[in-house]
Amino acid sequence: MAPQDEELRLANPKQPSPPIRGSGKGEGRDSILTDHAPDRAAVIVVRSLAFQLAFWSWTTLLAFAGLPFLLGTRRAMMRFGTFWSRGTLALLRWIVGLDYEVRGRAHLPAGPVIVAMKHQSAWDTFAAPVLFPDCAAVIKRELGWLPFYGWYTVKAGSITVDRGAAARALRRMVARAEDAAADNRPIVIFPQGTRTAVDAQRPYLPGVAALYQQLRLPVVPVAVNSGLFWGRRHFMRRPGTVVVEILPPIPPGQPRPAFMAELERRIEAATDALVAEGRAHGHGPWDSWG
Repeated sequence: MAPQDEELRLANPKQPSPPIRGSGKGEGRDSILTDHAPDRAAVIVVRSLAFQLAFWSWTTLLAFAGLPFLLGTRRAMMRFGTFWSRGTLALLRWIVGLDYEVRGRAHLPAGPVIVAMKHQSAWDTFAAPVLFPDCAAVIKRELGWLPFYGWYTVKAGSITVDRGAAARALRRMVARAEDAAADNRPIVIFPQGTRTAVDAQRPYLPGVAALYQQLRLPVVPVAVNSGLFWGRRHFMRRPGTVVVEILPPIPPGQPRPAFMAELERRIEAATDALVAEGRAHGHGPWDSWG
C-alpha cells in the first residue's frame, strides 16, 4: 500500500536522477557490525529482537487505528498503509541501522507502468509502496484473507491472485490491472512470485508476461540486494544500506519469449552486481547466521 513519496515522484525520465538514500542518515552504517565475531553477532541478535518487538507494537497499534479507514476511500486507505510502511522502514533504520538507497529513479516513466521488482526479502514488501506511490501490488489471494492486513490491502486496491486457478486467475489479474492503469497507478509485481534467496534460482512466472501483453505498458525492471540484510525466512536483520536499482523500461510490443528473456536477463544481471557490491562491503552470506 502507498501514497505520495516526496523523494520518489514519478519523475520525467529526462530529468537527472542522482542516487538518493532513504533518510540521509544511514550513510556510513554499512561498515558497522559486518564481521562474524561473536560479540558483533550478539548485538545484531539484540537489535533484531528489539526491532521485532517494536514492529509488532507499531503494527498492532495501527491495525486498530486503521479500522475507520475501511469506511473511507481507497486513496485514504492507501495513504494510511504507506504511513505504516514508512514507519516500519524508520524502525529498521533507527533500531537495526538498515537504510536504503535508490538509483535510477529517472528511468520510471510518468503515468501507469508495470514495475517488475526482484523479491529477496520481506523488506521489499514494506518498501514497494514507498518507492512507487499509490501502486497496485499483485499479491497472492491468501494474503487478502488475513485479518487487518488483508482487509486493508484489498481496500487499498491491491490485486489478489489465486495461484491455483491458472488461466482464470490471469484473466482476473489483468482485468484488475487494467482498472489500476486507468486510474493512473503503477502496477507492482514480483515476477518470480515469491521471495528468492540470494544466489538461488527461480523461474520467472507468466503473470508479468500477461500484464505486458494485455496492458501494452512499459515494464520497468527493478533490482535489489535486500536479501543480504534481511534474508528469506531469517530472523536477524543486519545494518547497512539496501540498494534498489530502477532499470530502463522495456517498451511494449515485444514478443512474449523475447520479453521474458530480456526481463530476466536485466533483473538478474543487475541484482548480481548489487549483491557483489554489498558483499564487497562485508555483507553476507546469510548461511552462517541462522
